Amino acid sequence: MDPAPDKTTLEVLLDQKAIARRVRELGAQISADYRGRPVRLVGVLKGAWVFLADLVRCLDLDVTVDFLSFTSYGDGVESSGSVKITKDLDQPIAGLDVLIVEDILDTGRTFEYLLGVLEAHNPRSIRVVTLLDKPSRRLRPVQADYVGFTIPDVFVVGYGLDCGGKYRNLPDVRILRTATDEPPAAR
Repeated sequence: MDPAPDKTTLEVLLDQKAIARRVRELGAQISADYRGRPVRLVGVLKGAWVFLADLVRCLDLDVTVDFLSFTSYGDGVESSGSVKITKDLDQPIAGLDVLIVEDILDTGRTFEYLLGVLEAHNPRSIRVVTLLDKPSRRLRPVQADYVGFTIPDVFVVGYGLDCGGKYRNLPDVRILRTATDEPPAAR
């Protein structure tokens, strides 16, 4: 007889009302900080696209949008520690104010690599907004300029974040737990 399939549960960490309220607050703060200046939003795919879509509608600014994609997870729940670019910018950012839009700031490895890549393009300025910050996992001394929520060391999915490509469509952020009631290694 085959063993029972691995069961997972999804516990709501941040509901969609709390997320929507915080995204509006971030939009107001960013709009005030960049008042009168055009801004290029650079979304980090694939996890940040839902956050970016909601955030851009809360900005009262002249904005353009571009995307980058990096990989460090593959299909698993633990970072490989190796970062590689899978999609570069479509438009130049030299001389522009750039706001990186991230889904989650975790160990800081991908973030540190991303900053290096974008700084090489000679923007006027670079700031970062992240929906989620997990400072307890930080391996690199980096921080975001704007943070939606600081969360504990748990593996989260939903609102654009995935596990093996699943769960991006959930309207809230949830903790992914296994049948043993222990979350997978945190991201």
